[in-house]
Amino acid sequence: MSQPYVEHPFAGVRRATREVPVGDVGVGGSNPLRVQSMTTTNTLDTQATADQVQRLVDVGCEIVRITAPGQKEAQNLGAIATELGRRGVRVPLVADIHFAPNAAMIAAEHVEKIRINPGNYADKKKFAVLEYSDAEYAEEVERVAQRFRPLVRRCKELGRAMRIGTNHGSLSDRIMNRYGDTPAGMVESALEFLDVCENEGFGDVVFSMKSSNAQVAIQAYRLLAARLAERAAASRLADLPFHLGVTEAGDGVDARVKSAIGIGSLLEDGIGDTIRVSLTEDPVKEVPVARALARRYDARFAAGSKPDAAAAAGERIWLETVDPYVHERRATRELACGTTRLGGDRDVRVELDLGPVPTDAGSAARELRTSLAAQPDVGCEGVGVAVSGAAAQARVAPFQMALRDAGIEAPLVVAVPAEEAAAVAPAAGRIAVPVPGEGGTPPQALSDAARAADSAGVPLEWMLCGPDVEALVDAALAAGASRPLFSVASNHPVHAVRRMVARLAARGCDAPVVLRHRSDATLDAESALLAAGTDLGAPLCDGVGDAVVLSGFGDAGRTVALGYRILQGARLRTTWTEFISCPSCGRTLFDLEETTARIKARTGHLDGVKIAIMGCIVNGPGEMADADFGYVGSGPASVNLYVGKELVERNVPTEESDDRLVELIRKHGRWKDPAD
Repeated sequence: MSQPYVEHPFAGVRRATREVPVGDVGVGGSNPLRVQSMTTTNTLDTQATADQVQRLVDVGCEIVRITAPGQKEAQNLGAIATELGRRGVRVPLVADIHFAPNAAMIAAEHVEKIRINPGNYADKKKFAVLEYSDAEYAEEVERVAQRFRPLVRRCKELGRAMRIGTNHGSLSDRIMNRYGDTPAGMVESALEFLDVCENEGFGDVVFSMKSSNAQVAIQAYRLLAARLAERAAASRLADLPFHLGVTEAGDGVDARVKSAIGIGSLLEDGIGDTIRVSLTEDPVKEVPVARALARRYDARFAAGSKPDAAAAAGERIWLETVDPYVHERRATRELACGTTRLGGDRDVRVELDLGPVPTDAGSAARELRTSLAAQPDVGCEGVGVAVSGAAAQARVAPFQMALRDAGIEAPLVVAVPAEEAAAVAPAAGRIAVPVPGEGGTPPQALSDAARAADSAGVPLEWMLCGPDVEALVDAALAAGASRPLFSVASNHPVHAVRRMVARLAARGCDAPVVLRHRSDATLDAESALLAAGTDLGAPLCDGVGDAVVLSGFGDAGRTVALGYRILQGARLRTTWTEFISCPSCGRTLFDLEETTARIKARTGHLDGVKIAIMGCIVNGPGEMADADFGYVGSGPASVNLYVGKELVERNVPTEESDDRLVELIRKHGRWKDPAD
């Protein structure tokens, strides 16, 4: 693709968009990031829906979506809007439409925005295998346009906004058969509908490209941004704003991590104007999570930034060497760090940074063993300590022995000033030496550290500490080291890592990269979690990173587990059962939150298995393509069970459904009994 998806990959300059009014809330343009959520009540229950909308508004939700599965529900949106007005609750409402163009036409009379899904607005998904000639394909596109055009005209007449919301899980058979289950197919699906809007002179449109796979979501949004930029010369609608989200994210920490990876990675590039965090929880809980993400990036966008002169050449190298639309891990050499090997084709490693080397080695090692033992599903693959001064140097070897006595085989990673490297290298599995900016460590000291590492036969991680990343890379490479790694410390680590990798590429260096993240003590727990998900997950989704190192999160075991959760959210390393569960809405035919918790309790020990739990058929069968097994609502008291895309058991009574799902997993050889 000739047009890059972002102008400045090293700066996070916000993508320029038009403002789309949604009622009296502006989306895009110079507006802050807008926060959205969706009701889970029955749309025909006016009071319950109005109650939930009011609760959402009370916690800061700025736009609320309500499902309209049929004409009755669409008509009742008017009653809901009236009731909210009676209560003095002022918030734009969005009608969520799937399969029902007639309902969309009715809903447009009552709400400020219509969300349509191009995958099912005029098509039914049958997973049919069809071959289209170009002429036949064009005929189908025109048929869809004719079905869609009346809604566009009505929204234009009434001053309504529209979201063209593509979902990875509900692409039409026609798109699937030409483009496959891909980001390219998601984008093409949306652009067909954009063409109709453009022909009708309707520009109050917002796009979304959602997937339960954070990598796919990132790639699809990037590709859409690039495709719109390519159309700019001939199109009046190349600057439409984007609504961001990772759909079917699930619940708890995993859902927040996955959402931070998908949404935060895009916001790092300045892509995004409004966000929803989809949780299989009370929708009121979605809003603070989205608010935390919005605060982080509103502040950055308001400050504004441009790449400095040193970064300009690096930006070109980055855009030429990293394919932003396909995940491909950066090629690096493999290195042995004590008992662990990282880089090359090895899994991305998870390490823990304890901070200053403990004064009581035995007590610290035993405490660490106890904390790690509480997380039996994960293993710590590196223990980091910081050393400065003779007294701290003397504690390194005893702490290493204490770790071994405690049964902790992870290599010891010692962060040490260059001048002290020789004193600790023999006792370390890896040393990490800061490379400060101008006026910092003399080049000779860096060279001495490199020789000390080589003499001890241990890798040396150069920790770049300063804004001029390119110069720091050059200084480290000049010092020499036969087994180098690189990491970078920055207030904007995603962009700093990119600058570092581009400089390494320019210098022909394939050294592994360590991604370090220390929790900011000024942040609340949820904001700290989101920051870790973004700062580590974004480079990982770019294919960069051979180890992640976390610190400052308190309990050591939970900190290590967080590293694994980030790797799982980025689709790089699966440790636990992965649950793909929707956030529920008025279409859901059972209590999704309770059902998800129940199924998790039965199957949460099945590491490496993906299970989708869906309230209805909108995205269920499609997201099943990325799941091993699926549990999808089919009626008020029944579910359908899937293996991949295949429907294998229909209308299973809910009282039997959990046992039948377990039997299905057992039948396909994926079951194991839980450990005692």
